Amino acid sequence: MRSAVVAVLGVFALNGVVFGSWAPRVPALAAQVGAAEGSLGLSLLGGSIGMIASASATGRLCARFGARVTVGVTALAGCAILPALGLTASPLQLGLVLVVLGAAVGGLDVAMNIAAVTAIRQSGRAIMPIFHAAFSIGGMLGAAGAAIAAANDLSPLRHLSITAVVGALIALAFVRWIPVETRSAERSEPNRSVVRRPVLWLLGLIALCSSIAEGASVDWSAFFGVHQRGLDESAAALVYAGFSVAMAVMRLLGERIEGRWGSTRMLVVGAVTGALGLFVAVLVPLPVFTYIGFALAGLGLAFGFPVALELAGASGRRADGGGGERELGFVSTIAYSGFLIGPPMVGGIASAVGLPVALAVVAVIACAMAPLALAARRAGRREARHETRSSAAGAR
Repeated sequence: MRSAVVAVLGVFALNGVVFGSWAPRVPALAAQVGAAEGSLGLSLLGGSIGMIASASATGRLCARFGARVTVGVTALAGCAILPALGLTASPLQLGLVLVVLGAAVGGLDVAMNIAAVTAIRQSGRAIMPIFHAAFSIGGMLGAAGAAIAAANDLSPLRHLSITAVVGALIALAFVRWIPVETRSAERSEPNRSVVRRPVLWLLGLIALCSSIAEGASVDWSAFFGVHQRGLDESAAALVYAGFSVAMAVMRLLGERIEGRWGSTRMLVVGAVTGALGLFVAVLVPLPVFTYIGFALAGLGLAFGFPVALELAGASGRRADGGGGERELGFVSTIAYSGFLIGPPMVGGIASAVGLPVALAVVAVIACAMAPLALAARRAGRREARHETRSSAAGAR
């Protein structure tokens, strides 16, 4: 059991390392392909398109072949395509490679979350936030490696090739321990359409709001510090670092908090805290409150995405203990659309009325997770009562 949890933690960290390795090399990749801001933005959308395209398909693949096989294939595919970023020579080529990389990383993301749900069921512990903390820590390690590579003038090709080899070795080391879900009774129970279940739409919206708010904080925190609070680049980088560290620490504490508060209260308090942090950063024109505000945002936004996925997987649980693949894939598809919606939305509002207003809108979106969490709890209870009545009627 412990080996399964460690294996899933390792895969989450690996996914974070892959993402954290290439994202900081975007300036070098842009120079390599000669991309201006506009064409670079279009190229970067390729990754989001690939993630969304693969999310729902991965849920079905996991239901058919199991999470272990899907994790192994997508992890190795992501490592294989990573060095190709260093071979691109035009914005179009960069965008196309990012579509494939996004599909692999997005597929791995869904598959590893399904494996995490299985590990949670087998261990009986609410450890989904801890798995996502491993992703955050992996992202920090990947970013640190990218910074070292850039400081030593390593080309993206050499740096990403080294990362790919190390990542593939890690994947091969952990994949054999990925937990296998029971599927013996998969066809013995009715196959409910995920599209017709309000609770899944509500959980998807929670994850969507979380991805928009988290993405905006990652993308714009340092920029906000430089252009709105007069920080230099090194000081502004600490704004993002504070957000990331706060999020990772809170996710590490997630099991204890969820055990004491429950998932709904956890989501509600987190949503309000995240929104409060963004409002503090935006409304108080002192640099110290920029650090405090984004750190608070990191604390509050730590739980929205992982807990929504955990609840989605739990909502599809069958009598044999398996299930949840399609539910998690459906919610992930909605969530990943936030990576498409968020950047142009924040950028458009910032261009029209300023970045502070744009981040205030993001704070409102973060706060929306609170009523959505309450609505999801009500919808889940209604669904449970309906199933109980249906089972009782069938027994008669």
